[in-house]
Formats: sequence, structure tokens, C-alpha cells
Amino acid sequence: MGYEGYLSDRMLMSRDALNKKQIKIKILEHDERNRDLSKNGDRVLIKKILLIIQNLETEEIEEIELDIEELESRMKKERLFTSSNRWVPRVDIKNNFVSGSRHTYLLSDAIALDIVSF
Repeated sequence: MGYEGYLSDRMLMSRDALNKKQIKIKILEHDERNRDLSKNGDRVLIKKILLIIQNLETEEIEEIELDIEELESRMKKERLFTSSNRWVPRVDIKNNFVSGSRHTYLLSDAIALDIVSF
């Protein structure tokens, strides 16, 4: 197996600022019909995710299912804008998990509405 086929688990995780929680995002539902093949590359529209949060001090694991599409519409209604970007490049999706560099894009509305806190 070459380096291209190797998938590090670290690529799929991100951590909070105090290094107390580790985050992993699994895609539960995405829209196959809506594909963006623009100058930004081949991207997929995400609808639902499973947020897996591990507390590194107690080793507890918490799973939260988030409907990103519903959060985006709620955010637009309550705050008149949204900061999430549900379009994720296919290269940032590995085995239905989103790479750590894209976590803040998907979670920004949930954090702003205090649904998820770190």
C-alpha cells in the first residue's frame, strides 16, 4: 500500500482550544442530486451529520445527530444570515468522515445557536 492509500485517523479529528475534547464528524446524509462542479472543484451538499465528541479527560464519548440543512434555515430566520458552508469537497471526505480541517465550516451555525458547545 502506498502513501496515497493510507488514511491517518488524525486527519479526521479536530480538537478544542484547550485540548480537552476531540471531535469527529460522520456524514449521515448528503444530496447526490446537488453537485457543484465549479471552479471550487467537485463538492457535495451535506444534509445530516453525526458529531462524535470524546472528552479526553474522562474518555466519555457523546454522539449528537445534527440536521445541518435545518440549522441553516433556522439561523437565517433568527439571525438573518448564516455562516455555515454545507458544500464539502469530495477530497475532504474519507470513508464517510469529514476531514478535521472542515469541521468549523459545518459546525459554525450549531455553535452560534448554542446547540453544540466546547
